Amino acid sequence: MSRHLVCLTFDFDAMSGFAARGLVTATPVSRGEFGAVGADRILALLQRHSIRATWFVPGVVIGTYPAICERVVAAGHEVGHHGWSHIPPAELSRDKEAEDLGRGNEAIRGLTGAPAQGYRSPSWDLSANSIELLLDQGFAYDSSMMGHDYMPYRARVGDVVEAEKPMVFGRETCLVEMPISWSLDDFPHFEFLRTPGAVLPGLADARGVLSNWIDDFLYMKQTCDWGVITYTCHPYVIGRGHRMMMLERLILRLLEEGALFVTMAEAVKEFESRQSARG
Repeated sequence: MSRHLVCLTFDFDAMSGFAARGLVTATPVSRGEFGAVGADRILALLQRHSIRATWFVPGVVIGTYPAICERVVAAGHEVGHHGWSHIPPAELSRDKEAEDLGRGNEAIRGLTGAPAQGYRSPSWDLSANSIELLLDQGFAYDSSMMGHDYMPYRARVGDVVEAEKPMVFGRETCLVEMPISWSLDDFPHFEFLRTPGAVLPGLADARGVLSNWIDDFLYMKQTCDWGVITYTCHPYVIGRGHRMMMLERLILRLLEEGALFVTMAEAVKEFESRQSARG
């Protein structure tokens, strides 16, 4: 029997992503602040359709918006680890990365009563130490890499990558990788961002993005008996009116196509069960 799983995931960054880039003046802070408005709208939408999702929340955001985070938990959603702040782990020393993993999990434990099962790195930029540290701290899955589109796989350690030599693949670990894609992330499609070194144009037509996101699900349905597709949204991005309408249209269309909406932890559990059954 075919099963096609959908994970709606929400990176509740608020202003932490702007602060990590040094953008701490009033306007970028207010852009992040809109995430609180978007989070309310998303929670109402998910409740209308009886969907449980996964929210990746930096520890500093749990401290900034505790009441909203408590509502996320009360609604039955999974809370995943998204760093202590939004500084990418590739920019941290090993000790600092380990410390931030611990601090973030303490914030999540205080919110939910248990540490997070899953991790998503800020800016999807893992360090050379990340996988080992996640294993050391007991995580079941990561959602920061792009080695597949519909199939979870095992994260590796010890890859050797040199520009002028064939790659040497490292050892597979027990950490499940729940793959993602920039094409299934709302941020690059919709956000206009100007920094001294670059301009992200964003501001795409939501109807075109919706068409792409639906087609990616339909391709999974056509080619896989079982698979998982992960959509990544940010409350301060997807929470704008026309994008909320797009998100609801996505949900309604995928339900028509037989999609099963699950948390990432639930998808990982099903993947592990299928792996065990195969021996």
